[in-house]
Amino acid sequence: MADAMNIVMPLEQEGSKSVVRAWLKQIGDAVKRDEPIVELETDKVAVEVPAPADGVLAAIALGEGDEAAPGAVLGVLTLGVETTDRRPPAGHATPANTQSAETKMPAGSRLSEDRREMRLSPLVKRLVAEHRLDVEAIAGTGRNGRVTHLDVEHHIARGSEKASAKPAPTAIVSGRIPHDAMRRAIAEHMSRSVATAPHVTAVFEADFSAIMAHRAKYKDAYSKSGAQLTFSAYIVRAAAEAMKVAPAVNARWHDDFLEVFEDANIGMGVALGDKGLIVPVVRRAQALTLKETAAALTDLTERARKNALKPADVQGGTFTISNHGVSGSLVATPIIINQPQSAILGVGKLEKRVVVRPVDGADAMLIKPMAYVSLTIDHRVLDGHQTNAWLTRFVDILETWPLED
Repeated sequence: MADAMNIVMPLEQEGSKSVVRAWLKQIGDAVKRDEPIVELETDKVAVEVPAPADGVLAAIALGEGDEAAPGAVLGVLTLGVETTDRRPPAGHATPANTQSAETKMPAGSRLSEDRREMRLSPLVKRLVAEHRLDVEAIAGTGRNGRVTHLDVEHHIARGSEKASAKPAPTAIVSGRIPHDAMRRAIAEHMSRSVATAPHVTAVFEADFSAIMAHRAKYKDAYSKSGAQLTFSAYIVRAAAEAMKVAPAVNARWHDDFLEVFEDANIGMGVALGDKGLIVPVVRRAQALTLKETAAALTDLTERARKNALKPADVQGGTFTISNHGVSGSLVATPIIINQPQSAILGVGKLEKRVVVRPVDGADAMLIKPMAYVSLTIDHRVLDGHQTNAWLTRFVDILETWPLED
């Protein structure tokens, strides 16, 4: 009697479950050592199992579609027999699940039965699900019309070829606008700032009720003297005052030391429409009254919009304010730091919101004019406790105005 050898499922597999996809040889076929004999499929890959020796396929233990656990016997080889006879060698029974379709069903019902019994491998199921395909529309080339992973991949490829054959619609270009010198300078400065400083942003909320009441009372008188009393004037004054609790906000980073400034030279961004943004500087803001601050801002803003600023008007800033809320944004983050400064203040859109406040010893819901205020810092210079201390003082000044008579 010839020796027999089991064809064994590999112990290691890539994927969660393996099934027998197709037998590449039939019972009675001669095989050579390392010749592919059966194809397995997982939810990830399809692999071929080679014959462990020369011989004849004597039996199939697991048929197509059967799950194959690591180490399971897939089939049996008879060693030392050379034959092309398709019949099983004597002494080896043919498992029921390897019988041909013709012996299992009447000819008239073969196609419908194949459809009902067709089982998809895990890999085919995954491909069909990922690409949202109708498996009934895919022609199967496997045994009894079974859909293989190659069938699915060919189906997908044909669909891609059809899609790529149609020219993609091109966007209509309305025009090309050359970069002017200002836009190039802004781009270079912003890119350099992001590359230089690690940006971190903290956001607080501020109630503008106090400064709105103060402004309503004094704006006409200020206007008669040539100073427009805008919210920006209050914001600059509060920022200059808040430097006292966190002086490093008004500083510059150097490789060997931190340069902290006594004067708060505060830049206020002024939008110039499509041309960009310019930042004129209110000098020694810590020494100015609210009225003097309003007058300085009125002068700088008017000259900025007339393109009449001098070089000195935009130089020497130690801190910057971006009042981005005037164009409608609630929060902007991070606002890019104006290098080589250490921080920049952002002020969002002022709008009425419902807030909870204590009234007569109990919580009450009130409608208040609120705005989000943010401080973006260079984390090399400032930490969270300094950032929050500065914002706490800044918000407190706005909410308890007047700061001065």
